[in-house]
Amino acid sequence: MAAVDEIRISTKHRTELCDITPKIQGLVSASKIRTGTCRVFIPHTTAGVTINENADPSVKRDILNGLEHIAPANAAYEHAEGNADAHIKSALVGTDKTVFIEEGRLKLGTWQGIFFCEFDGPRQRTVFVKISEG
Repeated sequence: MAAVDEIRISTKHRTELCDITPKIQGLVSASKIRTGTCRVFIPHTTAGVTINENADPSVKRDILNGLEHIAPANAAYEHAEGNADAHIKSALVGTDKTVFIEEGRLKLGTWQGIFFCEFDGPRQRTVFVKISEG
């Protein structure tokens, strides 16, 4: 049975996308698993995880701007904490992704990266990673 690893993230802004691909690949490499799956889970209701382009930084800005258009921070929400938009963005993006592992490497497309999505920062966050053989 595979253990669950943790990655700690300190976000700096209310909303941001943090490329966590190198940290996850490091866990995959350390596991010595050559073929399997890597499951990434975000245990927060105001954050998420996505896989998208990591070559052009404007893509990250466009994603955040698009989500802000869908769920603006200053809309008239009922949630008393003032972060309802962050909950909506988390629900839209999702809190887990699975990536295949082949030859000890994450099986991502040429331009793809795995991003932690902060929607209610800055905060200290945790990412759970489970790497399984098979």
